[in-house]
Amino acid sequence: MARFDRYMLGQLLTLFGFFSLILVLVLWINRAVRMFDRLIADGQSAWVFLELTSLSLPGLIRIVLPLSAFVAAVYVTNRMSAESELTVVQATGYSPFRLARPVLYFGAIVAVLMTVLTHFLVPLSSERLTLRSDEIAQNLTARLLTPGEFLSPTDGITFYIREISQSGEMLDIFISEDSDPDRRVTYTASRAYLVRNDTGPQLVMVNGLTQTLNTQSGRLATTGFDNFVYDVGALVSDDGERTRSLSALMSWELWFPSPELLSTSGQSTQQLRLLVHDRFAQASLGFVAGLIGFSALVAGGFSRFGLWRNILFAVLLIVALNALETVGAGVAAKTPSLWPLMYLAGIGGFICSMALLYVSQRPYFFKRKPALVRMGTS
Repeated sequence: MARFDRYMLGQLLTLFGFFSLILVLVLWINRAVRMFDRLIADGQSAWVFLELTSLSLPGLIRIVLPLSAFVAAVYVTNRMSAESELTVVQATGYSPFRLARPVLYFGAIVAVLMTVLTHFLVPLSSERLTLRSDEIAQNLTARLLTPGEFLSPTDGITFYIREISQSGEMLDIFISEDSDPDRRVTYTASRAYLVRNDTGPQLVMVNGLTQTLNTQSGRLATTGFDNFVYDVGALVSDDGERTRSLSALMSWELWFPSPELLSTSGQSTQQLRLLVHDRFAQASLGFVAGLIGFSALVAGGFSRFGLWRNILFAVLLIVALNALETVGAGVAAKTPSLWPLMYLAGIGGFICSMALLYVSQRPYFFKRKPALVRMGTS
């Protein structure tokens, strides 16, 4: 790699890392604040909060990388143009296509990162995030056994726990069952423990009393117990076997779907393969994002007034590419046989970049060529 290529590539990677870090932090904080309120309200620890927010990072990074590549390319190209570095290099004989070589290297690096994220890291993190979310949703201590509050997890059932110790011991338990119109049962205990077995979670109450009121006759029967097992598994919603989210599936699982996946997802093989094409399309967009920013600024040439018009033009181009990606994905989703449209934005961005580089080495492409002045002889 030539010295100029290493220099410009280093500048691009440095700014790319900086802008990626800033944008990821902004999105992560925005998502973390909402998740923090929900998890803390459910009684979860800070460690659970950090775990869940960390698992959401690959998805955020996947969104940020193409934008960071575009911003880095625009920033570096604008700075090198303002400091006349590009002008000096072009004076040595470098054409715009030759100047774009380090940007192509940079785009290839971004595309590789996007490929690793979309095909491996994002599915793994999505699956782990789903599993942890399901575990937290089934956490009775957070959802059901909240100390100091009367809770009704289902109709006719009322729970109250005065306190839960750090060791998980529940103190002063009150359970009221009013689902049967002819009978009302109340359980009280000084201590209780939550245990799990093959049949589900069980509440073991120690040193308590059972009171059964017959509403028809008005008779009250009481029974004391040293320990009593109360089945709380029926109070927790059980959705049965959970199906894996399509975003949590690896690309080869989507490309070669099993009969079970086809039946549970309700989609055809072509529709599932569209998700794989979409992942490759995102990587291609990461490749052309930096190239678009560079070529749009180089096409403007050197200007003492800056390249703000070219920067605005580059922004409009990247917005148009995103719109093109949305249109292509929408058409392909309706007609899976038109899957090549998934790559419409990547191919269109590359063609547009090559056209801009072609124009940049012909200054009078859109301008009237200066008329030749004939010198007459007297």
